[in-house]
Amino acid sequence: MKNFIVGCGAGFSGDRTDGITPLVETLIELGGHALIFETLAERTLALAQLARNSDPLAGYEPLLEEILRPCLGPCLEHGIRIVSNFGQANPQAAARQIRRLAHQWNLREPRIAVLDGDRLATSAQIDYLRHTLPDSLDPDRIVCINAYQGATEIAQAIRAGAEVVVTGRVADPSLVVGPAMAHFQWPEDDWHRLACATMAGHLLECGTQVTGGYFSVPGLKDIPGMDCLGYPIATIDQEGDVVIEKAAGTGGRVDVRTVKEQILYEVHDPAAYHTPDVIADISRVHVSPLSSNRVRVSGVAGHPRPDMLKVNVFLRGGWLAEAEISYFGLQAEARARLAADTVCRRLGSALKPRTDLIGVSSILNDDVGQLFAATKPGSARDVRLRMAATHDEKRVAEQLLREVNALYTCGPAGGGGVRTSLKPRLNSVSTLIPRDLAPASWSFLP
Repeated sequence: MKNFIVGCGAGFSGDRTDGITPLVETLIELGGHALIFETLAERTLALAQLARNSDPLAGYEPLLEEILRPCLGPCLEHGIRIVSNFGQANPQAAARQIRRLAHQWNLREPRIAVLDGDRLATSAQIDYLRHTLPDSLDPDRIVCINAYQGATEIAQAIRAGAEVVVTGRVADPSLVVGPAMAHFQWPEDDWHRLACATMAGHLLECGTQVTGGYFSVPGLKDIPGMDCLGYPIATIDQEGDVVIEKAAGTGGRVDVRTVKEQILYEVHDPAAYHTPDVIADISRVHVSPLSSNRVRVSGVAGHPRPDMLKVNVFLRGGWLAEAEISYFGLQAEARARLAADTVCRRLGSALKPRTDLIGVSSILNDDVGQLFAATKPGSARDVRLRMAATHDEKRVAEQLLREVNALYTCGPAGGGGVRTSLKPRLNSVSTLIPRDLAPASWSFLP
């Protein structure tokens, strides 16, 4: 059987879209089988659910039209399946929009499958989670609860003839595992091959991270063409070995080092990388160069999938207030510290803001301010003061914004460039739920 070839055209919601065209052109030239878009970070799903709460027709990827414009027609013409979690909190609405776009662009109507089962709302599911997380499931604060589903239903939909598969929350690598299962007719307990496909999906899921984007450090790890990074492509053979490359004529680089870094990205235990489909073991993985911008990955092992699924519970977390002001020149750092102290004294016990001096103490700071307090005052001459606080009540959170804004005239001297922001905050907590309590399903768009 021919090798399975899949490309990835997005690593998150809001990713660049100008690289999709060269990716699709390369897939067509290679005889590719699938194109995935990974657009669903954890927080993205909660924001999408809030959008759907405001508008029942919203809640899917905002850039859906821009993503599909360069690829829907060519993919339909050349038999390349599109699989994506760009359904986010509203897969049915996304599927209907894809159908409308196909009509609008004078394309034939694609067969669109929609996955369901990631959103948890039944009494049995909620009761189980209440027992697991009794302090975190205040019903008045819940935005959504979502389980990470796997690849089986994606594979079933493609085997039944789906040309576009729209999902909500599935594990990122499952976007690749599903179409690979369908292509090779792998059973869902072929742990070795599913683990190999999972690592292929893991390498692709963050888009241009594996082609040099997140690898790049000037002077240490230089990458050419950072302004036109190419999206990645994986070729999987019948035994599960993987070759990673990138779209032709694009910037970036695929080599042993970029691939190794992405393999280890977000992996806590290399011997037990848990997904809904399999537990992958990369402790003996071998990464070897083949040719320019082509790398082989082999030696992945697989173990039976977990009995539990990961669940994210998203809750309303009150209001986040952020305010910034700049100080430059003589005693700039001292003025910024005095400004922060002044604001804190005026807020009293109402708010306990986090304080950062950008360029002095920010990246390594902490929310309770211990690191900031321990930082010795210096002589920085270009300092941006940032203060942030949260509160359940909007009017209380707004006090921080008013106090920082007042520094314009209330001093210390020479502050400028105030910017303030007030927005609702989302909190999240993760847990596990038995697989049989969160069954997945799929159906064709009627």
